[in-house]
Amino acid sequence: MKRFIIVLSFLCIGYVNAQNTNITVDANLNLTCAFEKVILKNSDHNFETFTKDQIKRDDINKLVIESKSPNVLNIKNLSNFIDKIELEVKISNKDVVLIQAFDDEKNYSESAVLTIKTGELVHEITKNIKLEEKEKDISFYSCKNINQNT
Repeated sequence: MKRFIIVLSFLCIGYVNAQNTNITVDANLNLTCAFEKVILKNSDHNFETFTKDQIKRDDINKLVIESKSPNVLNIKNLSNFIDKIELEVKISNKDVVLIQAFDDEKNYSESAVLTIKTGELVHEITKNIKLEEKEKDISFYSCKNINQNT
């Protein structure tokens, strides 16, 4: 009987992990995010950091995050790619929001982590995943809730 419970536990854990979803709180955030810096890894730059004074990047004027437990997480206005694709990893709780999505060929991905208490947002774009020389664009933002400070 003990073996059966252990095997059943592993199957349940595997099923939960396969879902890639963990929404523990309901939340509706309307954020405005100011661009701070970017780290670039491509043929011209090897993980070089550029501040908002060195490179032109737009702020995110209205980032919308809607989460409803147990598995609904909608992100709007982070990027055109995220707006159009089903997220593969969705995690949201009172402290953090984490998302990740891939294109159909698994050669392009976007992920983001928002720390709710501090308002720090990291948005990573990875291109040419299947190649040895992947390209990365890691942008950092400072976000505030439009209705209240985040």
